[in-house]
Amino acid sequence: MNALTARWASTCSGESAVMSGVGAWPLLAYLATAADGPGRVELQEAIGMDATAAAPAARAVLTALNASPAIKAALGLWTRHDLPLRPAWSAALPAGMRGELTGDTSADQLQLDAWAARQTDGAIPTMPVSVTDETLLVLASALTVRTTWLRPFTEGATLVEAGPWVDREIVVLRRSTRVLNRVQVADTPAGPLTMFRVMGTGGIDVHLLLGHDFRKAADVLTAGIDTLAKRYPSVNVDVLPTGSPGPGISISTVPAYQPDDLLTVTVPQFTATASLDLLALPDVFGLATVTNPARGHFPGISTEPLAIAQARQNATATFQAHGFEAAAVTGMGAIAVGIAPRPPYRARRVDVDFTRPFGFLTVDRRSRLILTAGWVAEPETEHLEGS
Repeated sequence: MNALTARWASTCSGESAVMSGVGAWPLLAYLATAADGPGRVELQEAIGMDATAAAPAARAVLTALNASPAIKAALGLWTRHDLPLRPAWSAALPAGMRGELTGDTSADQLQLDAWAARQTDGAIPTMPVSVTDETLLVLASALTVRTTWLRPFTEGATLVEAGPWVDREIVVLRRSTRVLNRVQVADTPAGPLTMFRVMGTGGIDVHLLLGHDFRKAADVLTAGIDTLAKRYPSVNVDVLPTGSPGPGISISTVPAYQPDDLLTVTVPQFTATASLDLLALPDVFGLATVTNPARGHFPGISTEPLAIAQARQNATATFQAHGFEAAAVTGMGAIAVGIAPRPPYRARRVDVDFTRPFGFLTVDRRSRLILTAGWVAEPETEHLEGS
């Protein structure tokens, strides 16, 4: 599944995007079990396993995802009443996921949209595929990930002084910690890669990725995925020299009141959304042959010859002060009063600044599955006074 996500991420153009390979994989797996000929071969290559084992694997994935309190995964199947289904194929699907297409396209679309909204608690309000008079079958998955940071950020605004977002006032989140190993620099073929791990509840981590060249989104995302898979070496910032040893990193020695080193991270608050056409990337998803309407490709589903006419994904991701949820943050400022004593120590200060385009990966800490991958090309902005 992570390999599918990596192939998909390698097509990222540099515009803001979010994608879920884990969301698409179970659908491809169930299609592979029922396909024949070249279509079956292509789908097997896309899912990375033999089609005979794909259905049990898809069920296991859904079960594993739903075992996390931070993840909700669901599968849905709707068929028209006059489409005969192979009992063996339908029996391999999770129980309680069946629905019927009535032939009334408006009513059927409302039914599918309601399912998408219900399964994602309103985050995705509509089904990405449209019901037409020719639609006989719709197979869909829904995936939601919601986590709260173990240590929240503080929200504020800053005027960007350099880079592609220069002279723009953006909403930023800041956090300081004495634990420096949350930030690493990896040595990758795409150049040095800065990775910041944000730990959340429910076993969820979000890794923010900053590359040397922000214009190469695909390279940054795939390098991050490969680094998580231990294909490239990485080191913690606490062993790096002073100066700028990685993208966005500045290390200096400053006066301090405590002997411990300090890590301060600045991250733009962001919301990324996407509506993606999987058929535009047939080689990634193994859908080149099975979309050919000249013949049927899924004898394992029905005696009726079937071909795939639509395959889309709508996705959204929001990174805020308290986690992947809409949140209201109230803060109070404090200042020192009186005359402060002279700082008795010298300590290293590490600043990491993500105020330019960067990538992100949402990872299930137990299974190491990459749940979503994305790119932030545009930050959330504040209205400048007087402008």
